[in-house]
Amino acid sequence: MTALRKILALLIIIFIGLPILFGIIWVTGVTKATVSPEFISDLPQEIIAEIPDIAEEIFQEAQDNNVISDENTRAWFQAAAEAGITPKQLMAEIGLLDWLENELSESLAKIGEVLRGERRASTIMINLRPLKDILLSEEIDLQLMKILENLPPCDEEGYRDWRQIAEEGLGHYELPLCRPDLEVAKEALTMWRIEAVRDIDDEIEVFKDVHFLPFGLSRGIITLSFLLFVIPALFIFIGALIAASSPASFCRWSGISIFLGSLPALLLSLIAKHFSIWALSFVPYSYSVSSSSELQDLILEKSSWIPIIIIDQLFSPVIVVAAIVCVIGIVIFALSFTVRDRIQKIAKASD
Repeated sequence: MTALRKILALLIIIFIGLPILFGIIWVTGVTKATVSPEFISDLPQEIIAEIPDIAEEIFQEAQDNNVISDENTRAWFQAAAEAGITPKQLMAEIGLLDWLENELSESLAKIGEVLRGERRASTIMINLRPLKDILLSEEIDLQLMKILENLPPCDEEGYRDWRQIAEEGLGHYELPLCRPDLEVAKEALTMWRIEAVRDIDDEIEVFKDVHFLPFGLSRGIITLSFLLFVIPALFIFIGALIAASSPASFCRWSGISIFLGSLPALLLSLIAKHFSIWALSFVPYSYSVSSSSELQDLILEKSSWIPIIIIDQLFSPVIVVAAIVCVIGIVIFALSFTVRDRIQKIAKASD
């Protein structure tokens, strides 16, 4: 009879309790990561603050033949440098820097306030119309014309290519490295920008009114996700009750089950985090000769820290949750010895 009880307990714990515990650990950790103000609000603002400096570094290094061996690519950046304006200056002149640092950052800050419970979860819109206006502004036309003026004149083939782009759009064509009739060039580049802007929404709705949570939206969602641990705990404790012959064995069954259920989640999250970071730092460059350009490699190199911190913020909460559950399992297992000692002391005292 005792053997049958233990087999039944093992079946409940192994096939129901532990898989659910593993899944809830991941759900809770990922939920904690993705709804946290640090991930949704603070991290984008940190990236936005670094964009101008990243663009400056790419612009400077792209002119170096030790970094970019392709003469055409390097020539475009050199022509832009001869125009006398840096990416940071251009972003400031066309208003892009102001939009990033003010309007967009303010919207992200409001999202962070909602998630922290400092602001009611009313509708928040991210307005992209200023960005679309900036991309179609005459100031960009002026700067592009300045760059083209620093290129050598087109031959007949170059003129034909520019006219084809003006009529059909950029598509899969590359911009010819020469100076065409500036009106034709302006028409071609304007069509290209119109096509790019067409796919951008006017605005993005982030929140709608939420009235049912008296505290921070992030805290509320995370609290609800932690309550899900009641489900695997219920099955584990039922299995432990069936198998246990004493309070001490109940603690041992429960503690070992919780530990064994959370340990794979901890190991898998650690492996996934470090493997993802390794893959991001290695894989993009291993195929650089056949599938990407030197410029793409340079951009990846300068922005490689962005996906790394995103991965860190996604997996770290899963690791923390799994580690906490592991510790809980160890503590419950350790309690089994305390319970046994207390029972023995009570028995001796009664004698």
